[in-house]
Amino acid sequence: MTDLVTPLGDEVLSLRAGDRVTLSGTIYTARDEAHLRMMKEGIPFDPKGAAVYHCGPVVKGDRLVVAGPTTSARMNALTGFLIDTGVRVFIGKGGMGPEVVEQLRGRAVYLALTGGCAALAASRMLLSGVYFEDLGMAEAVWVIRADHLPLTVGIDAHGGDLFRAVREKAKTQFHQRFNTM
Repeated sequence: MTDLVTPLGDEVLSLRAGDRVTLSGTIYTARDEAHLRMMKEGIPFDPKGAAVYHCGPVVKGDRLVVAGPTTSARMNALTGFLIDTGVRVFIGKGGMGPEVVEQLRGRAVYLALTGGCAALAASRMLLSGVYFEDLGMAEAVWVIRADHLPLTVGIDAHGGDLFRAVREKAKTQFHQRFNTM
């Protein structure tokens, strides 16, 4: 198990798909609308070494009630500009497309959090700020302090893609089992 702390540097480049890690430090939530706003108006936080979490949390007062991952593939076309500015980690569920796998190569990684773990995730997080609050609770960029958030490397900086590997294995097993080859 590797313990990562933001801001992140080259240490993420040695991780491999399937590795288990924990992440501590500041992370920023961002979904579709936040990505579009940042593309248009600029990134409201220092992206160098940052971790961006594909999440639309439920916030009550000054605390996170739940903070589970959203489907990251929705952000495939919106991710490159963040990598170009130095974001080192993306967190979400379900993986990302082949274009993002290539964009991450040598620069950043994608960490997976199992869907359905929203309460567990929130138990490892403290709310510390917000940007773009006018976008609404789910789409705002929430500033979160994570404490040993357990994650799995889904896509590494070498082109390794845990999600692709699982899809390929499942496809092979399906064809073998049902004699469709």
